[in-house]
Amino acid sequence: MSRIRAAFWDPAGTRYGIPTYPWRMSPPHLLTRRQLTAEGLRPGGQGVQAQVMWRSTRHSAPGVRSAYLYDIRFALPKRTATPAQMEALAKANAARRTCPDCHRDAGYVLPRHLGTCLDCAETAEVAA
Repeated sequence: MSRIRAAFWDPAGTRYGIPTYPWRMSPPHLLTRRQLTAEGLRPGGQGVQAQVMWRSTRHSAPGVRSAYLYDIRFALPKRTATPAQMEALAKANAARRTCPDCHRDAGYVLPRHLGTCLDCAETAEVAA
């Protein structure tokens, strides 16, 4: 094991307070939130069980990075939206696509800085 990986190897949690593993060396039953989501699961109220740490060489965010891990054995299925929630989302998205000037569905979310569809904004720009 390299020195960098050995620095993040703390399965007992004595150094970092919670069990810590190097990149790609965590037990298979511990997953990140994104991995749980890909499996159709959510943490389900459980706290963070462990963490993965790695040294980042990314220019915009150098240093040590970490990701929290949750136990898949305690995870619950993701909740599905009710029909009323889906209807409310559909109405909200329709309102974001409807131009207040010409009152038609633009087919895309209207740019907030314009406040209207691109056709109406272009017409107003030419008129001005």
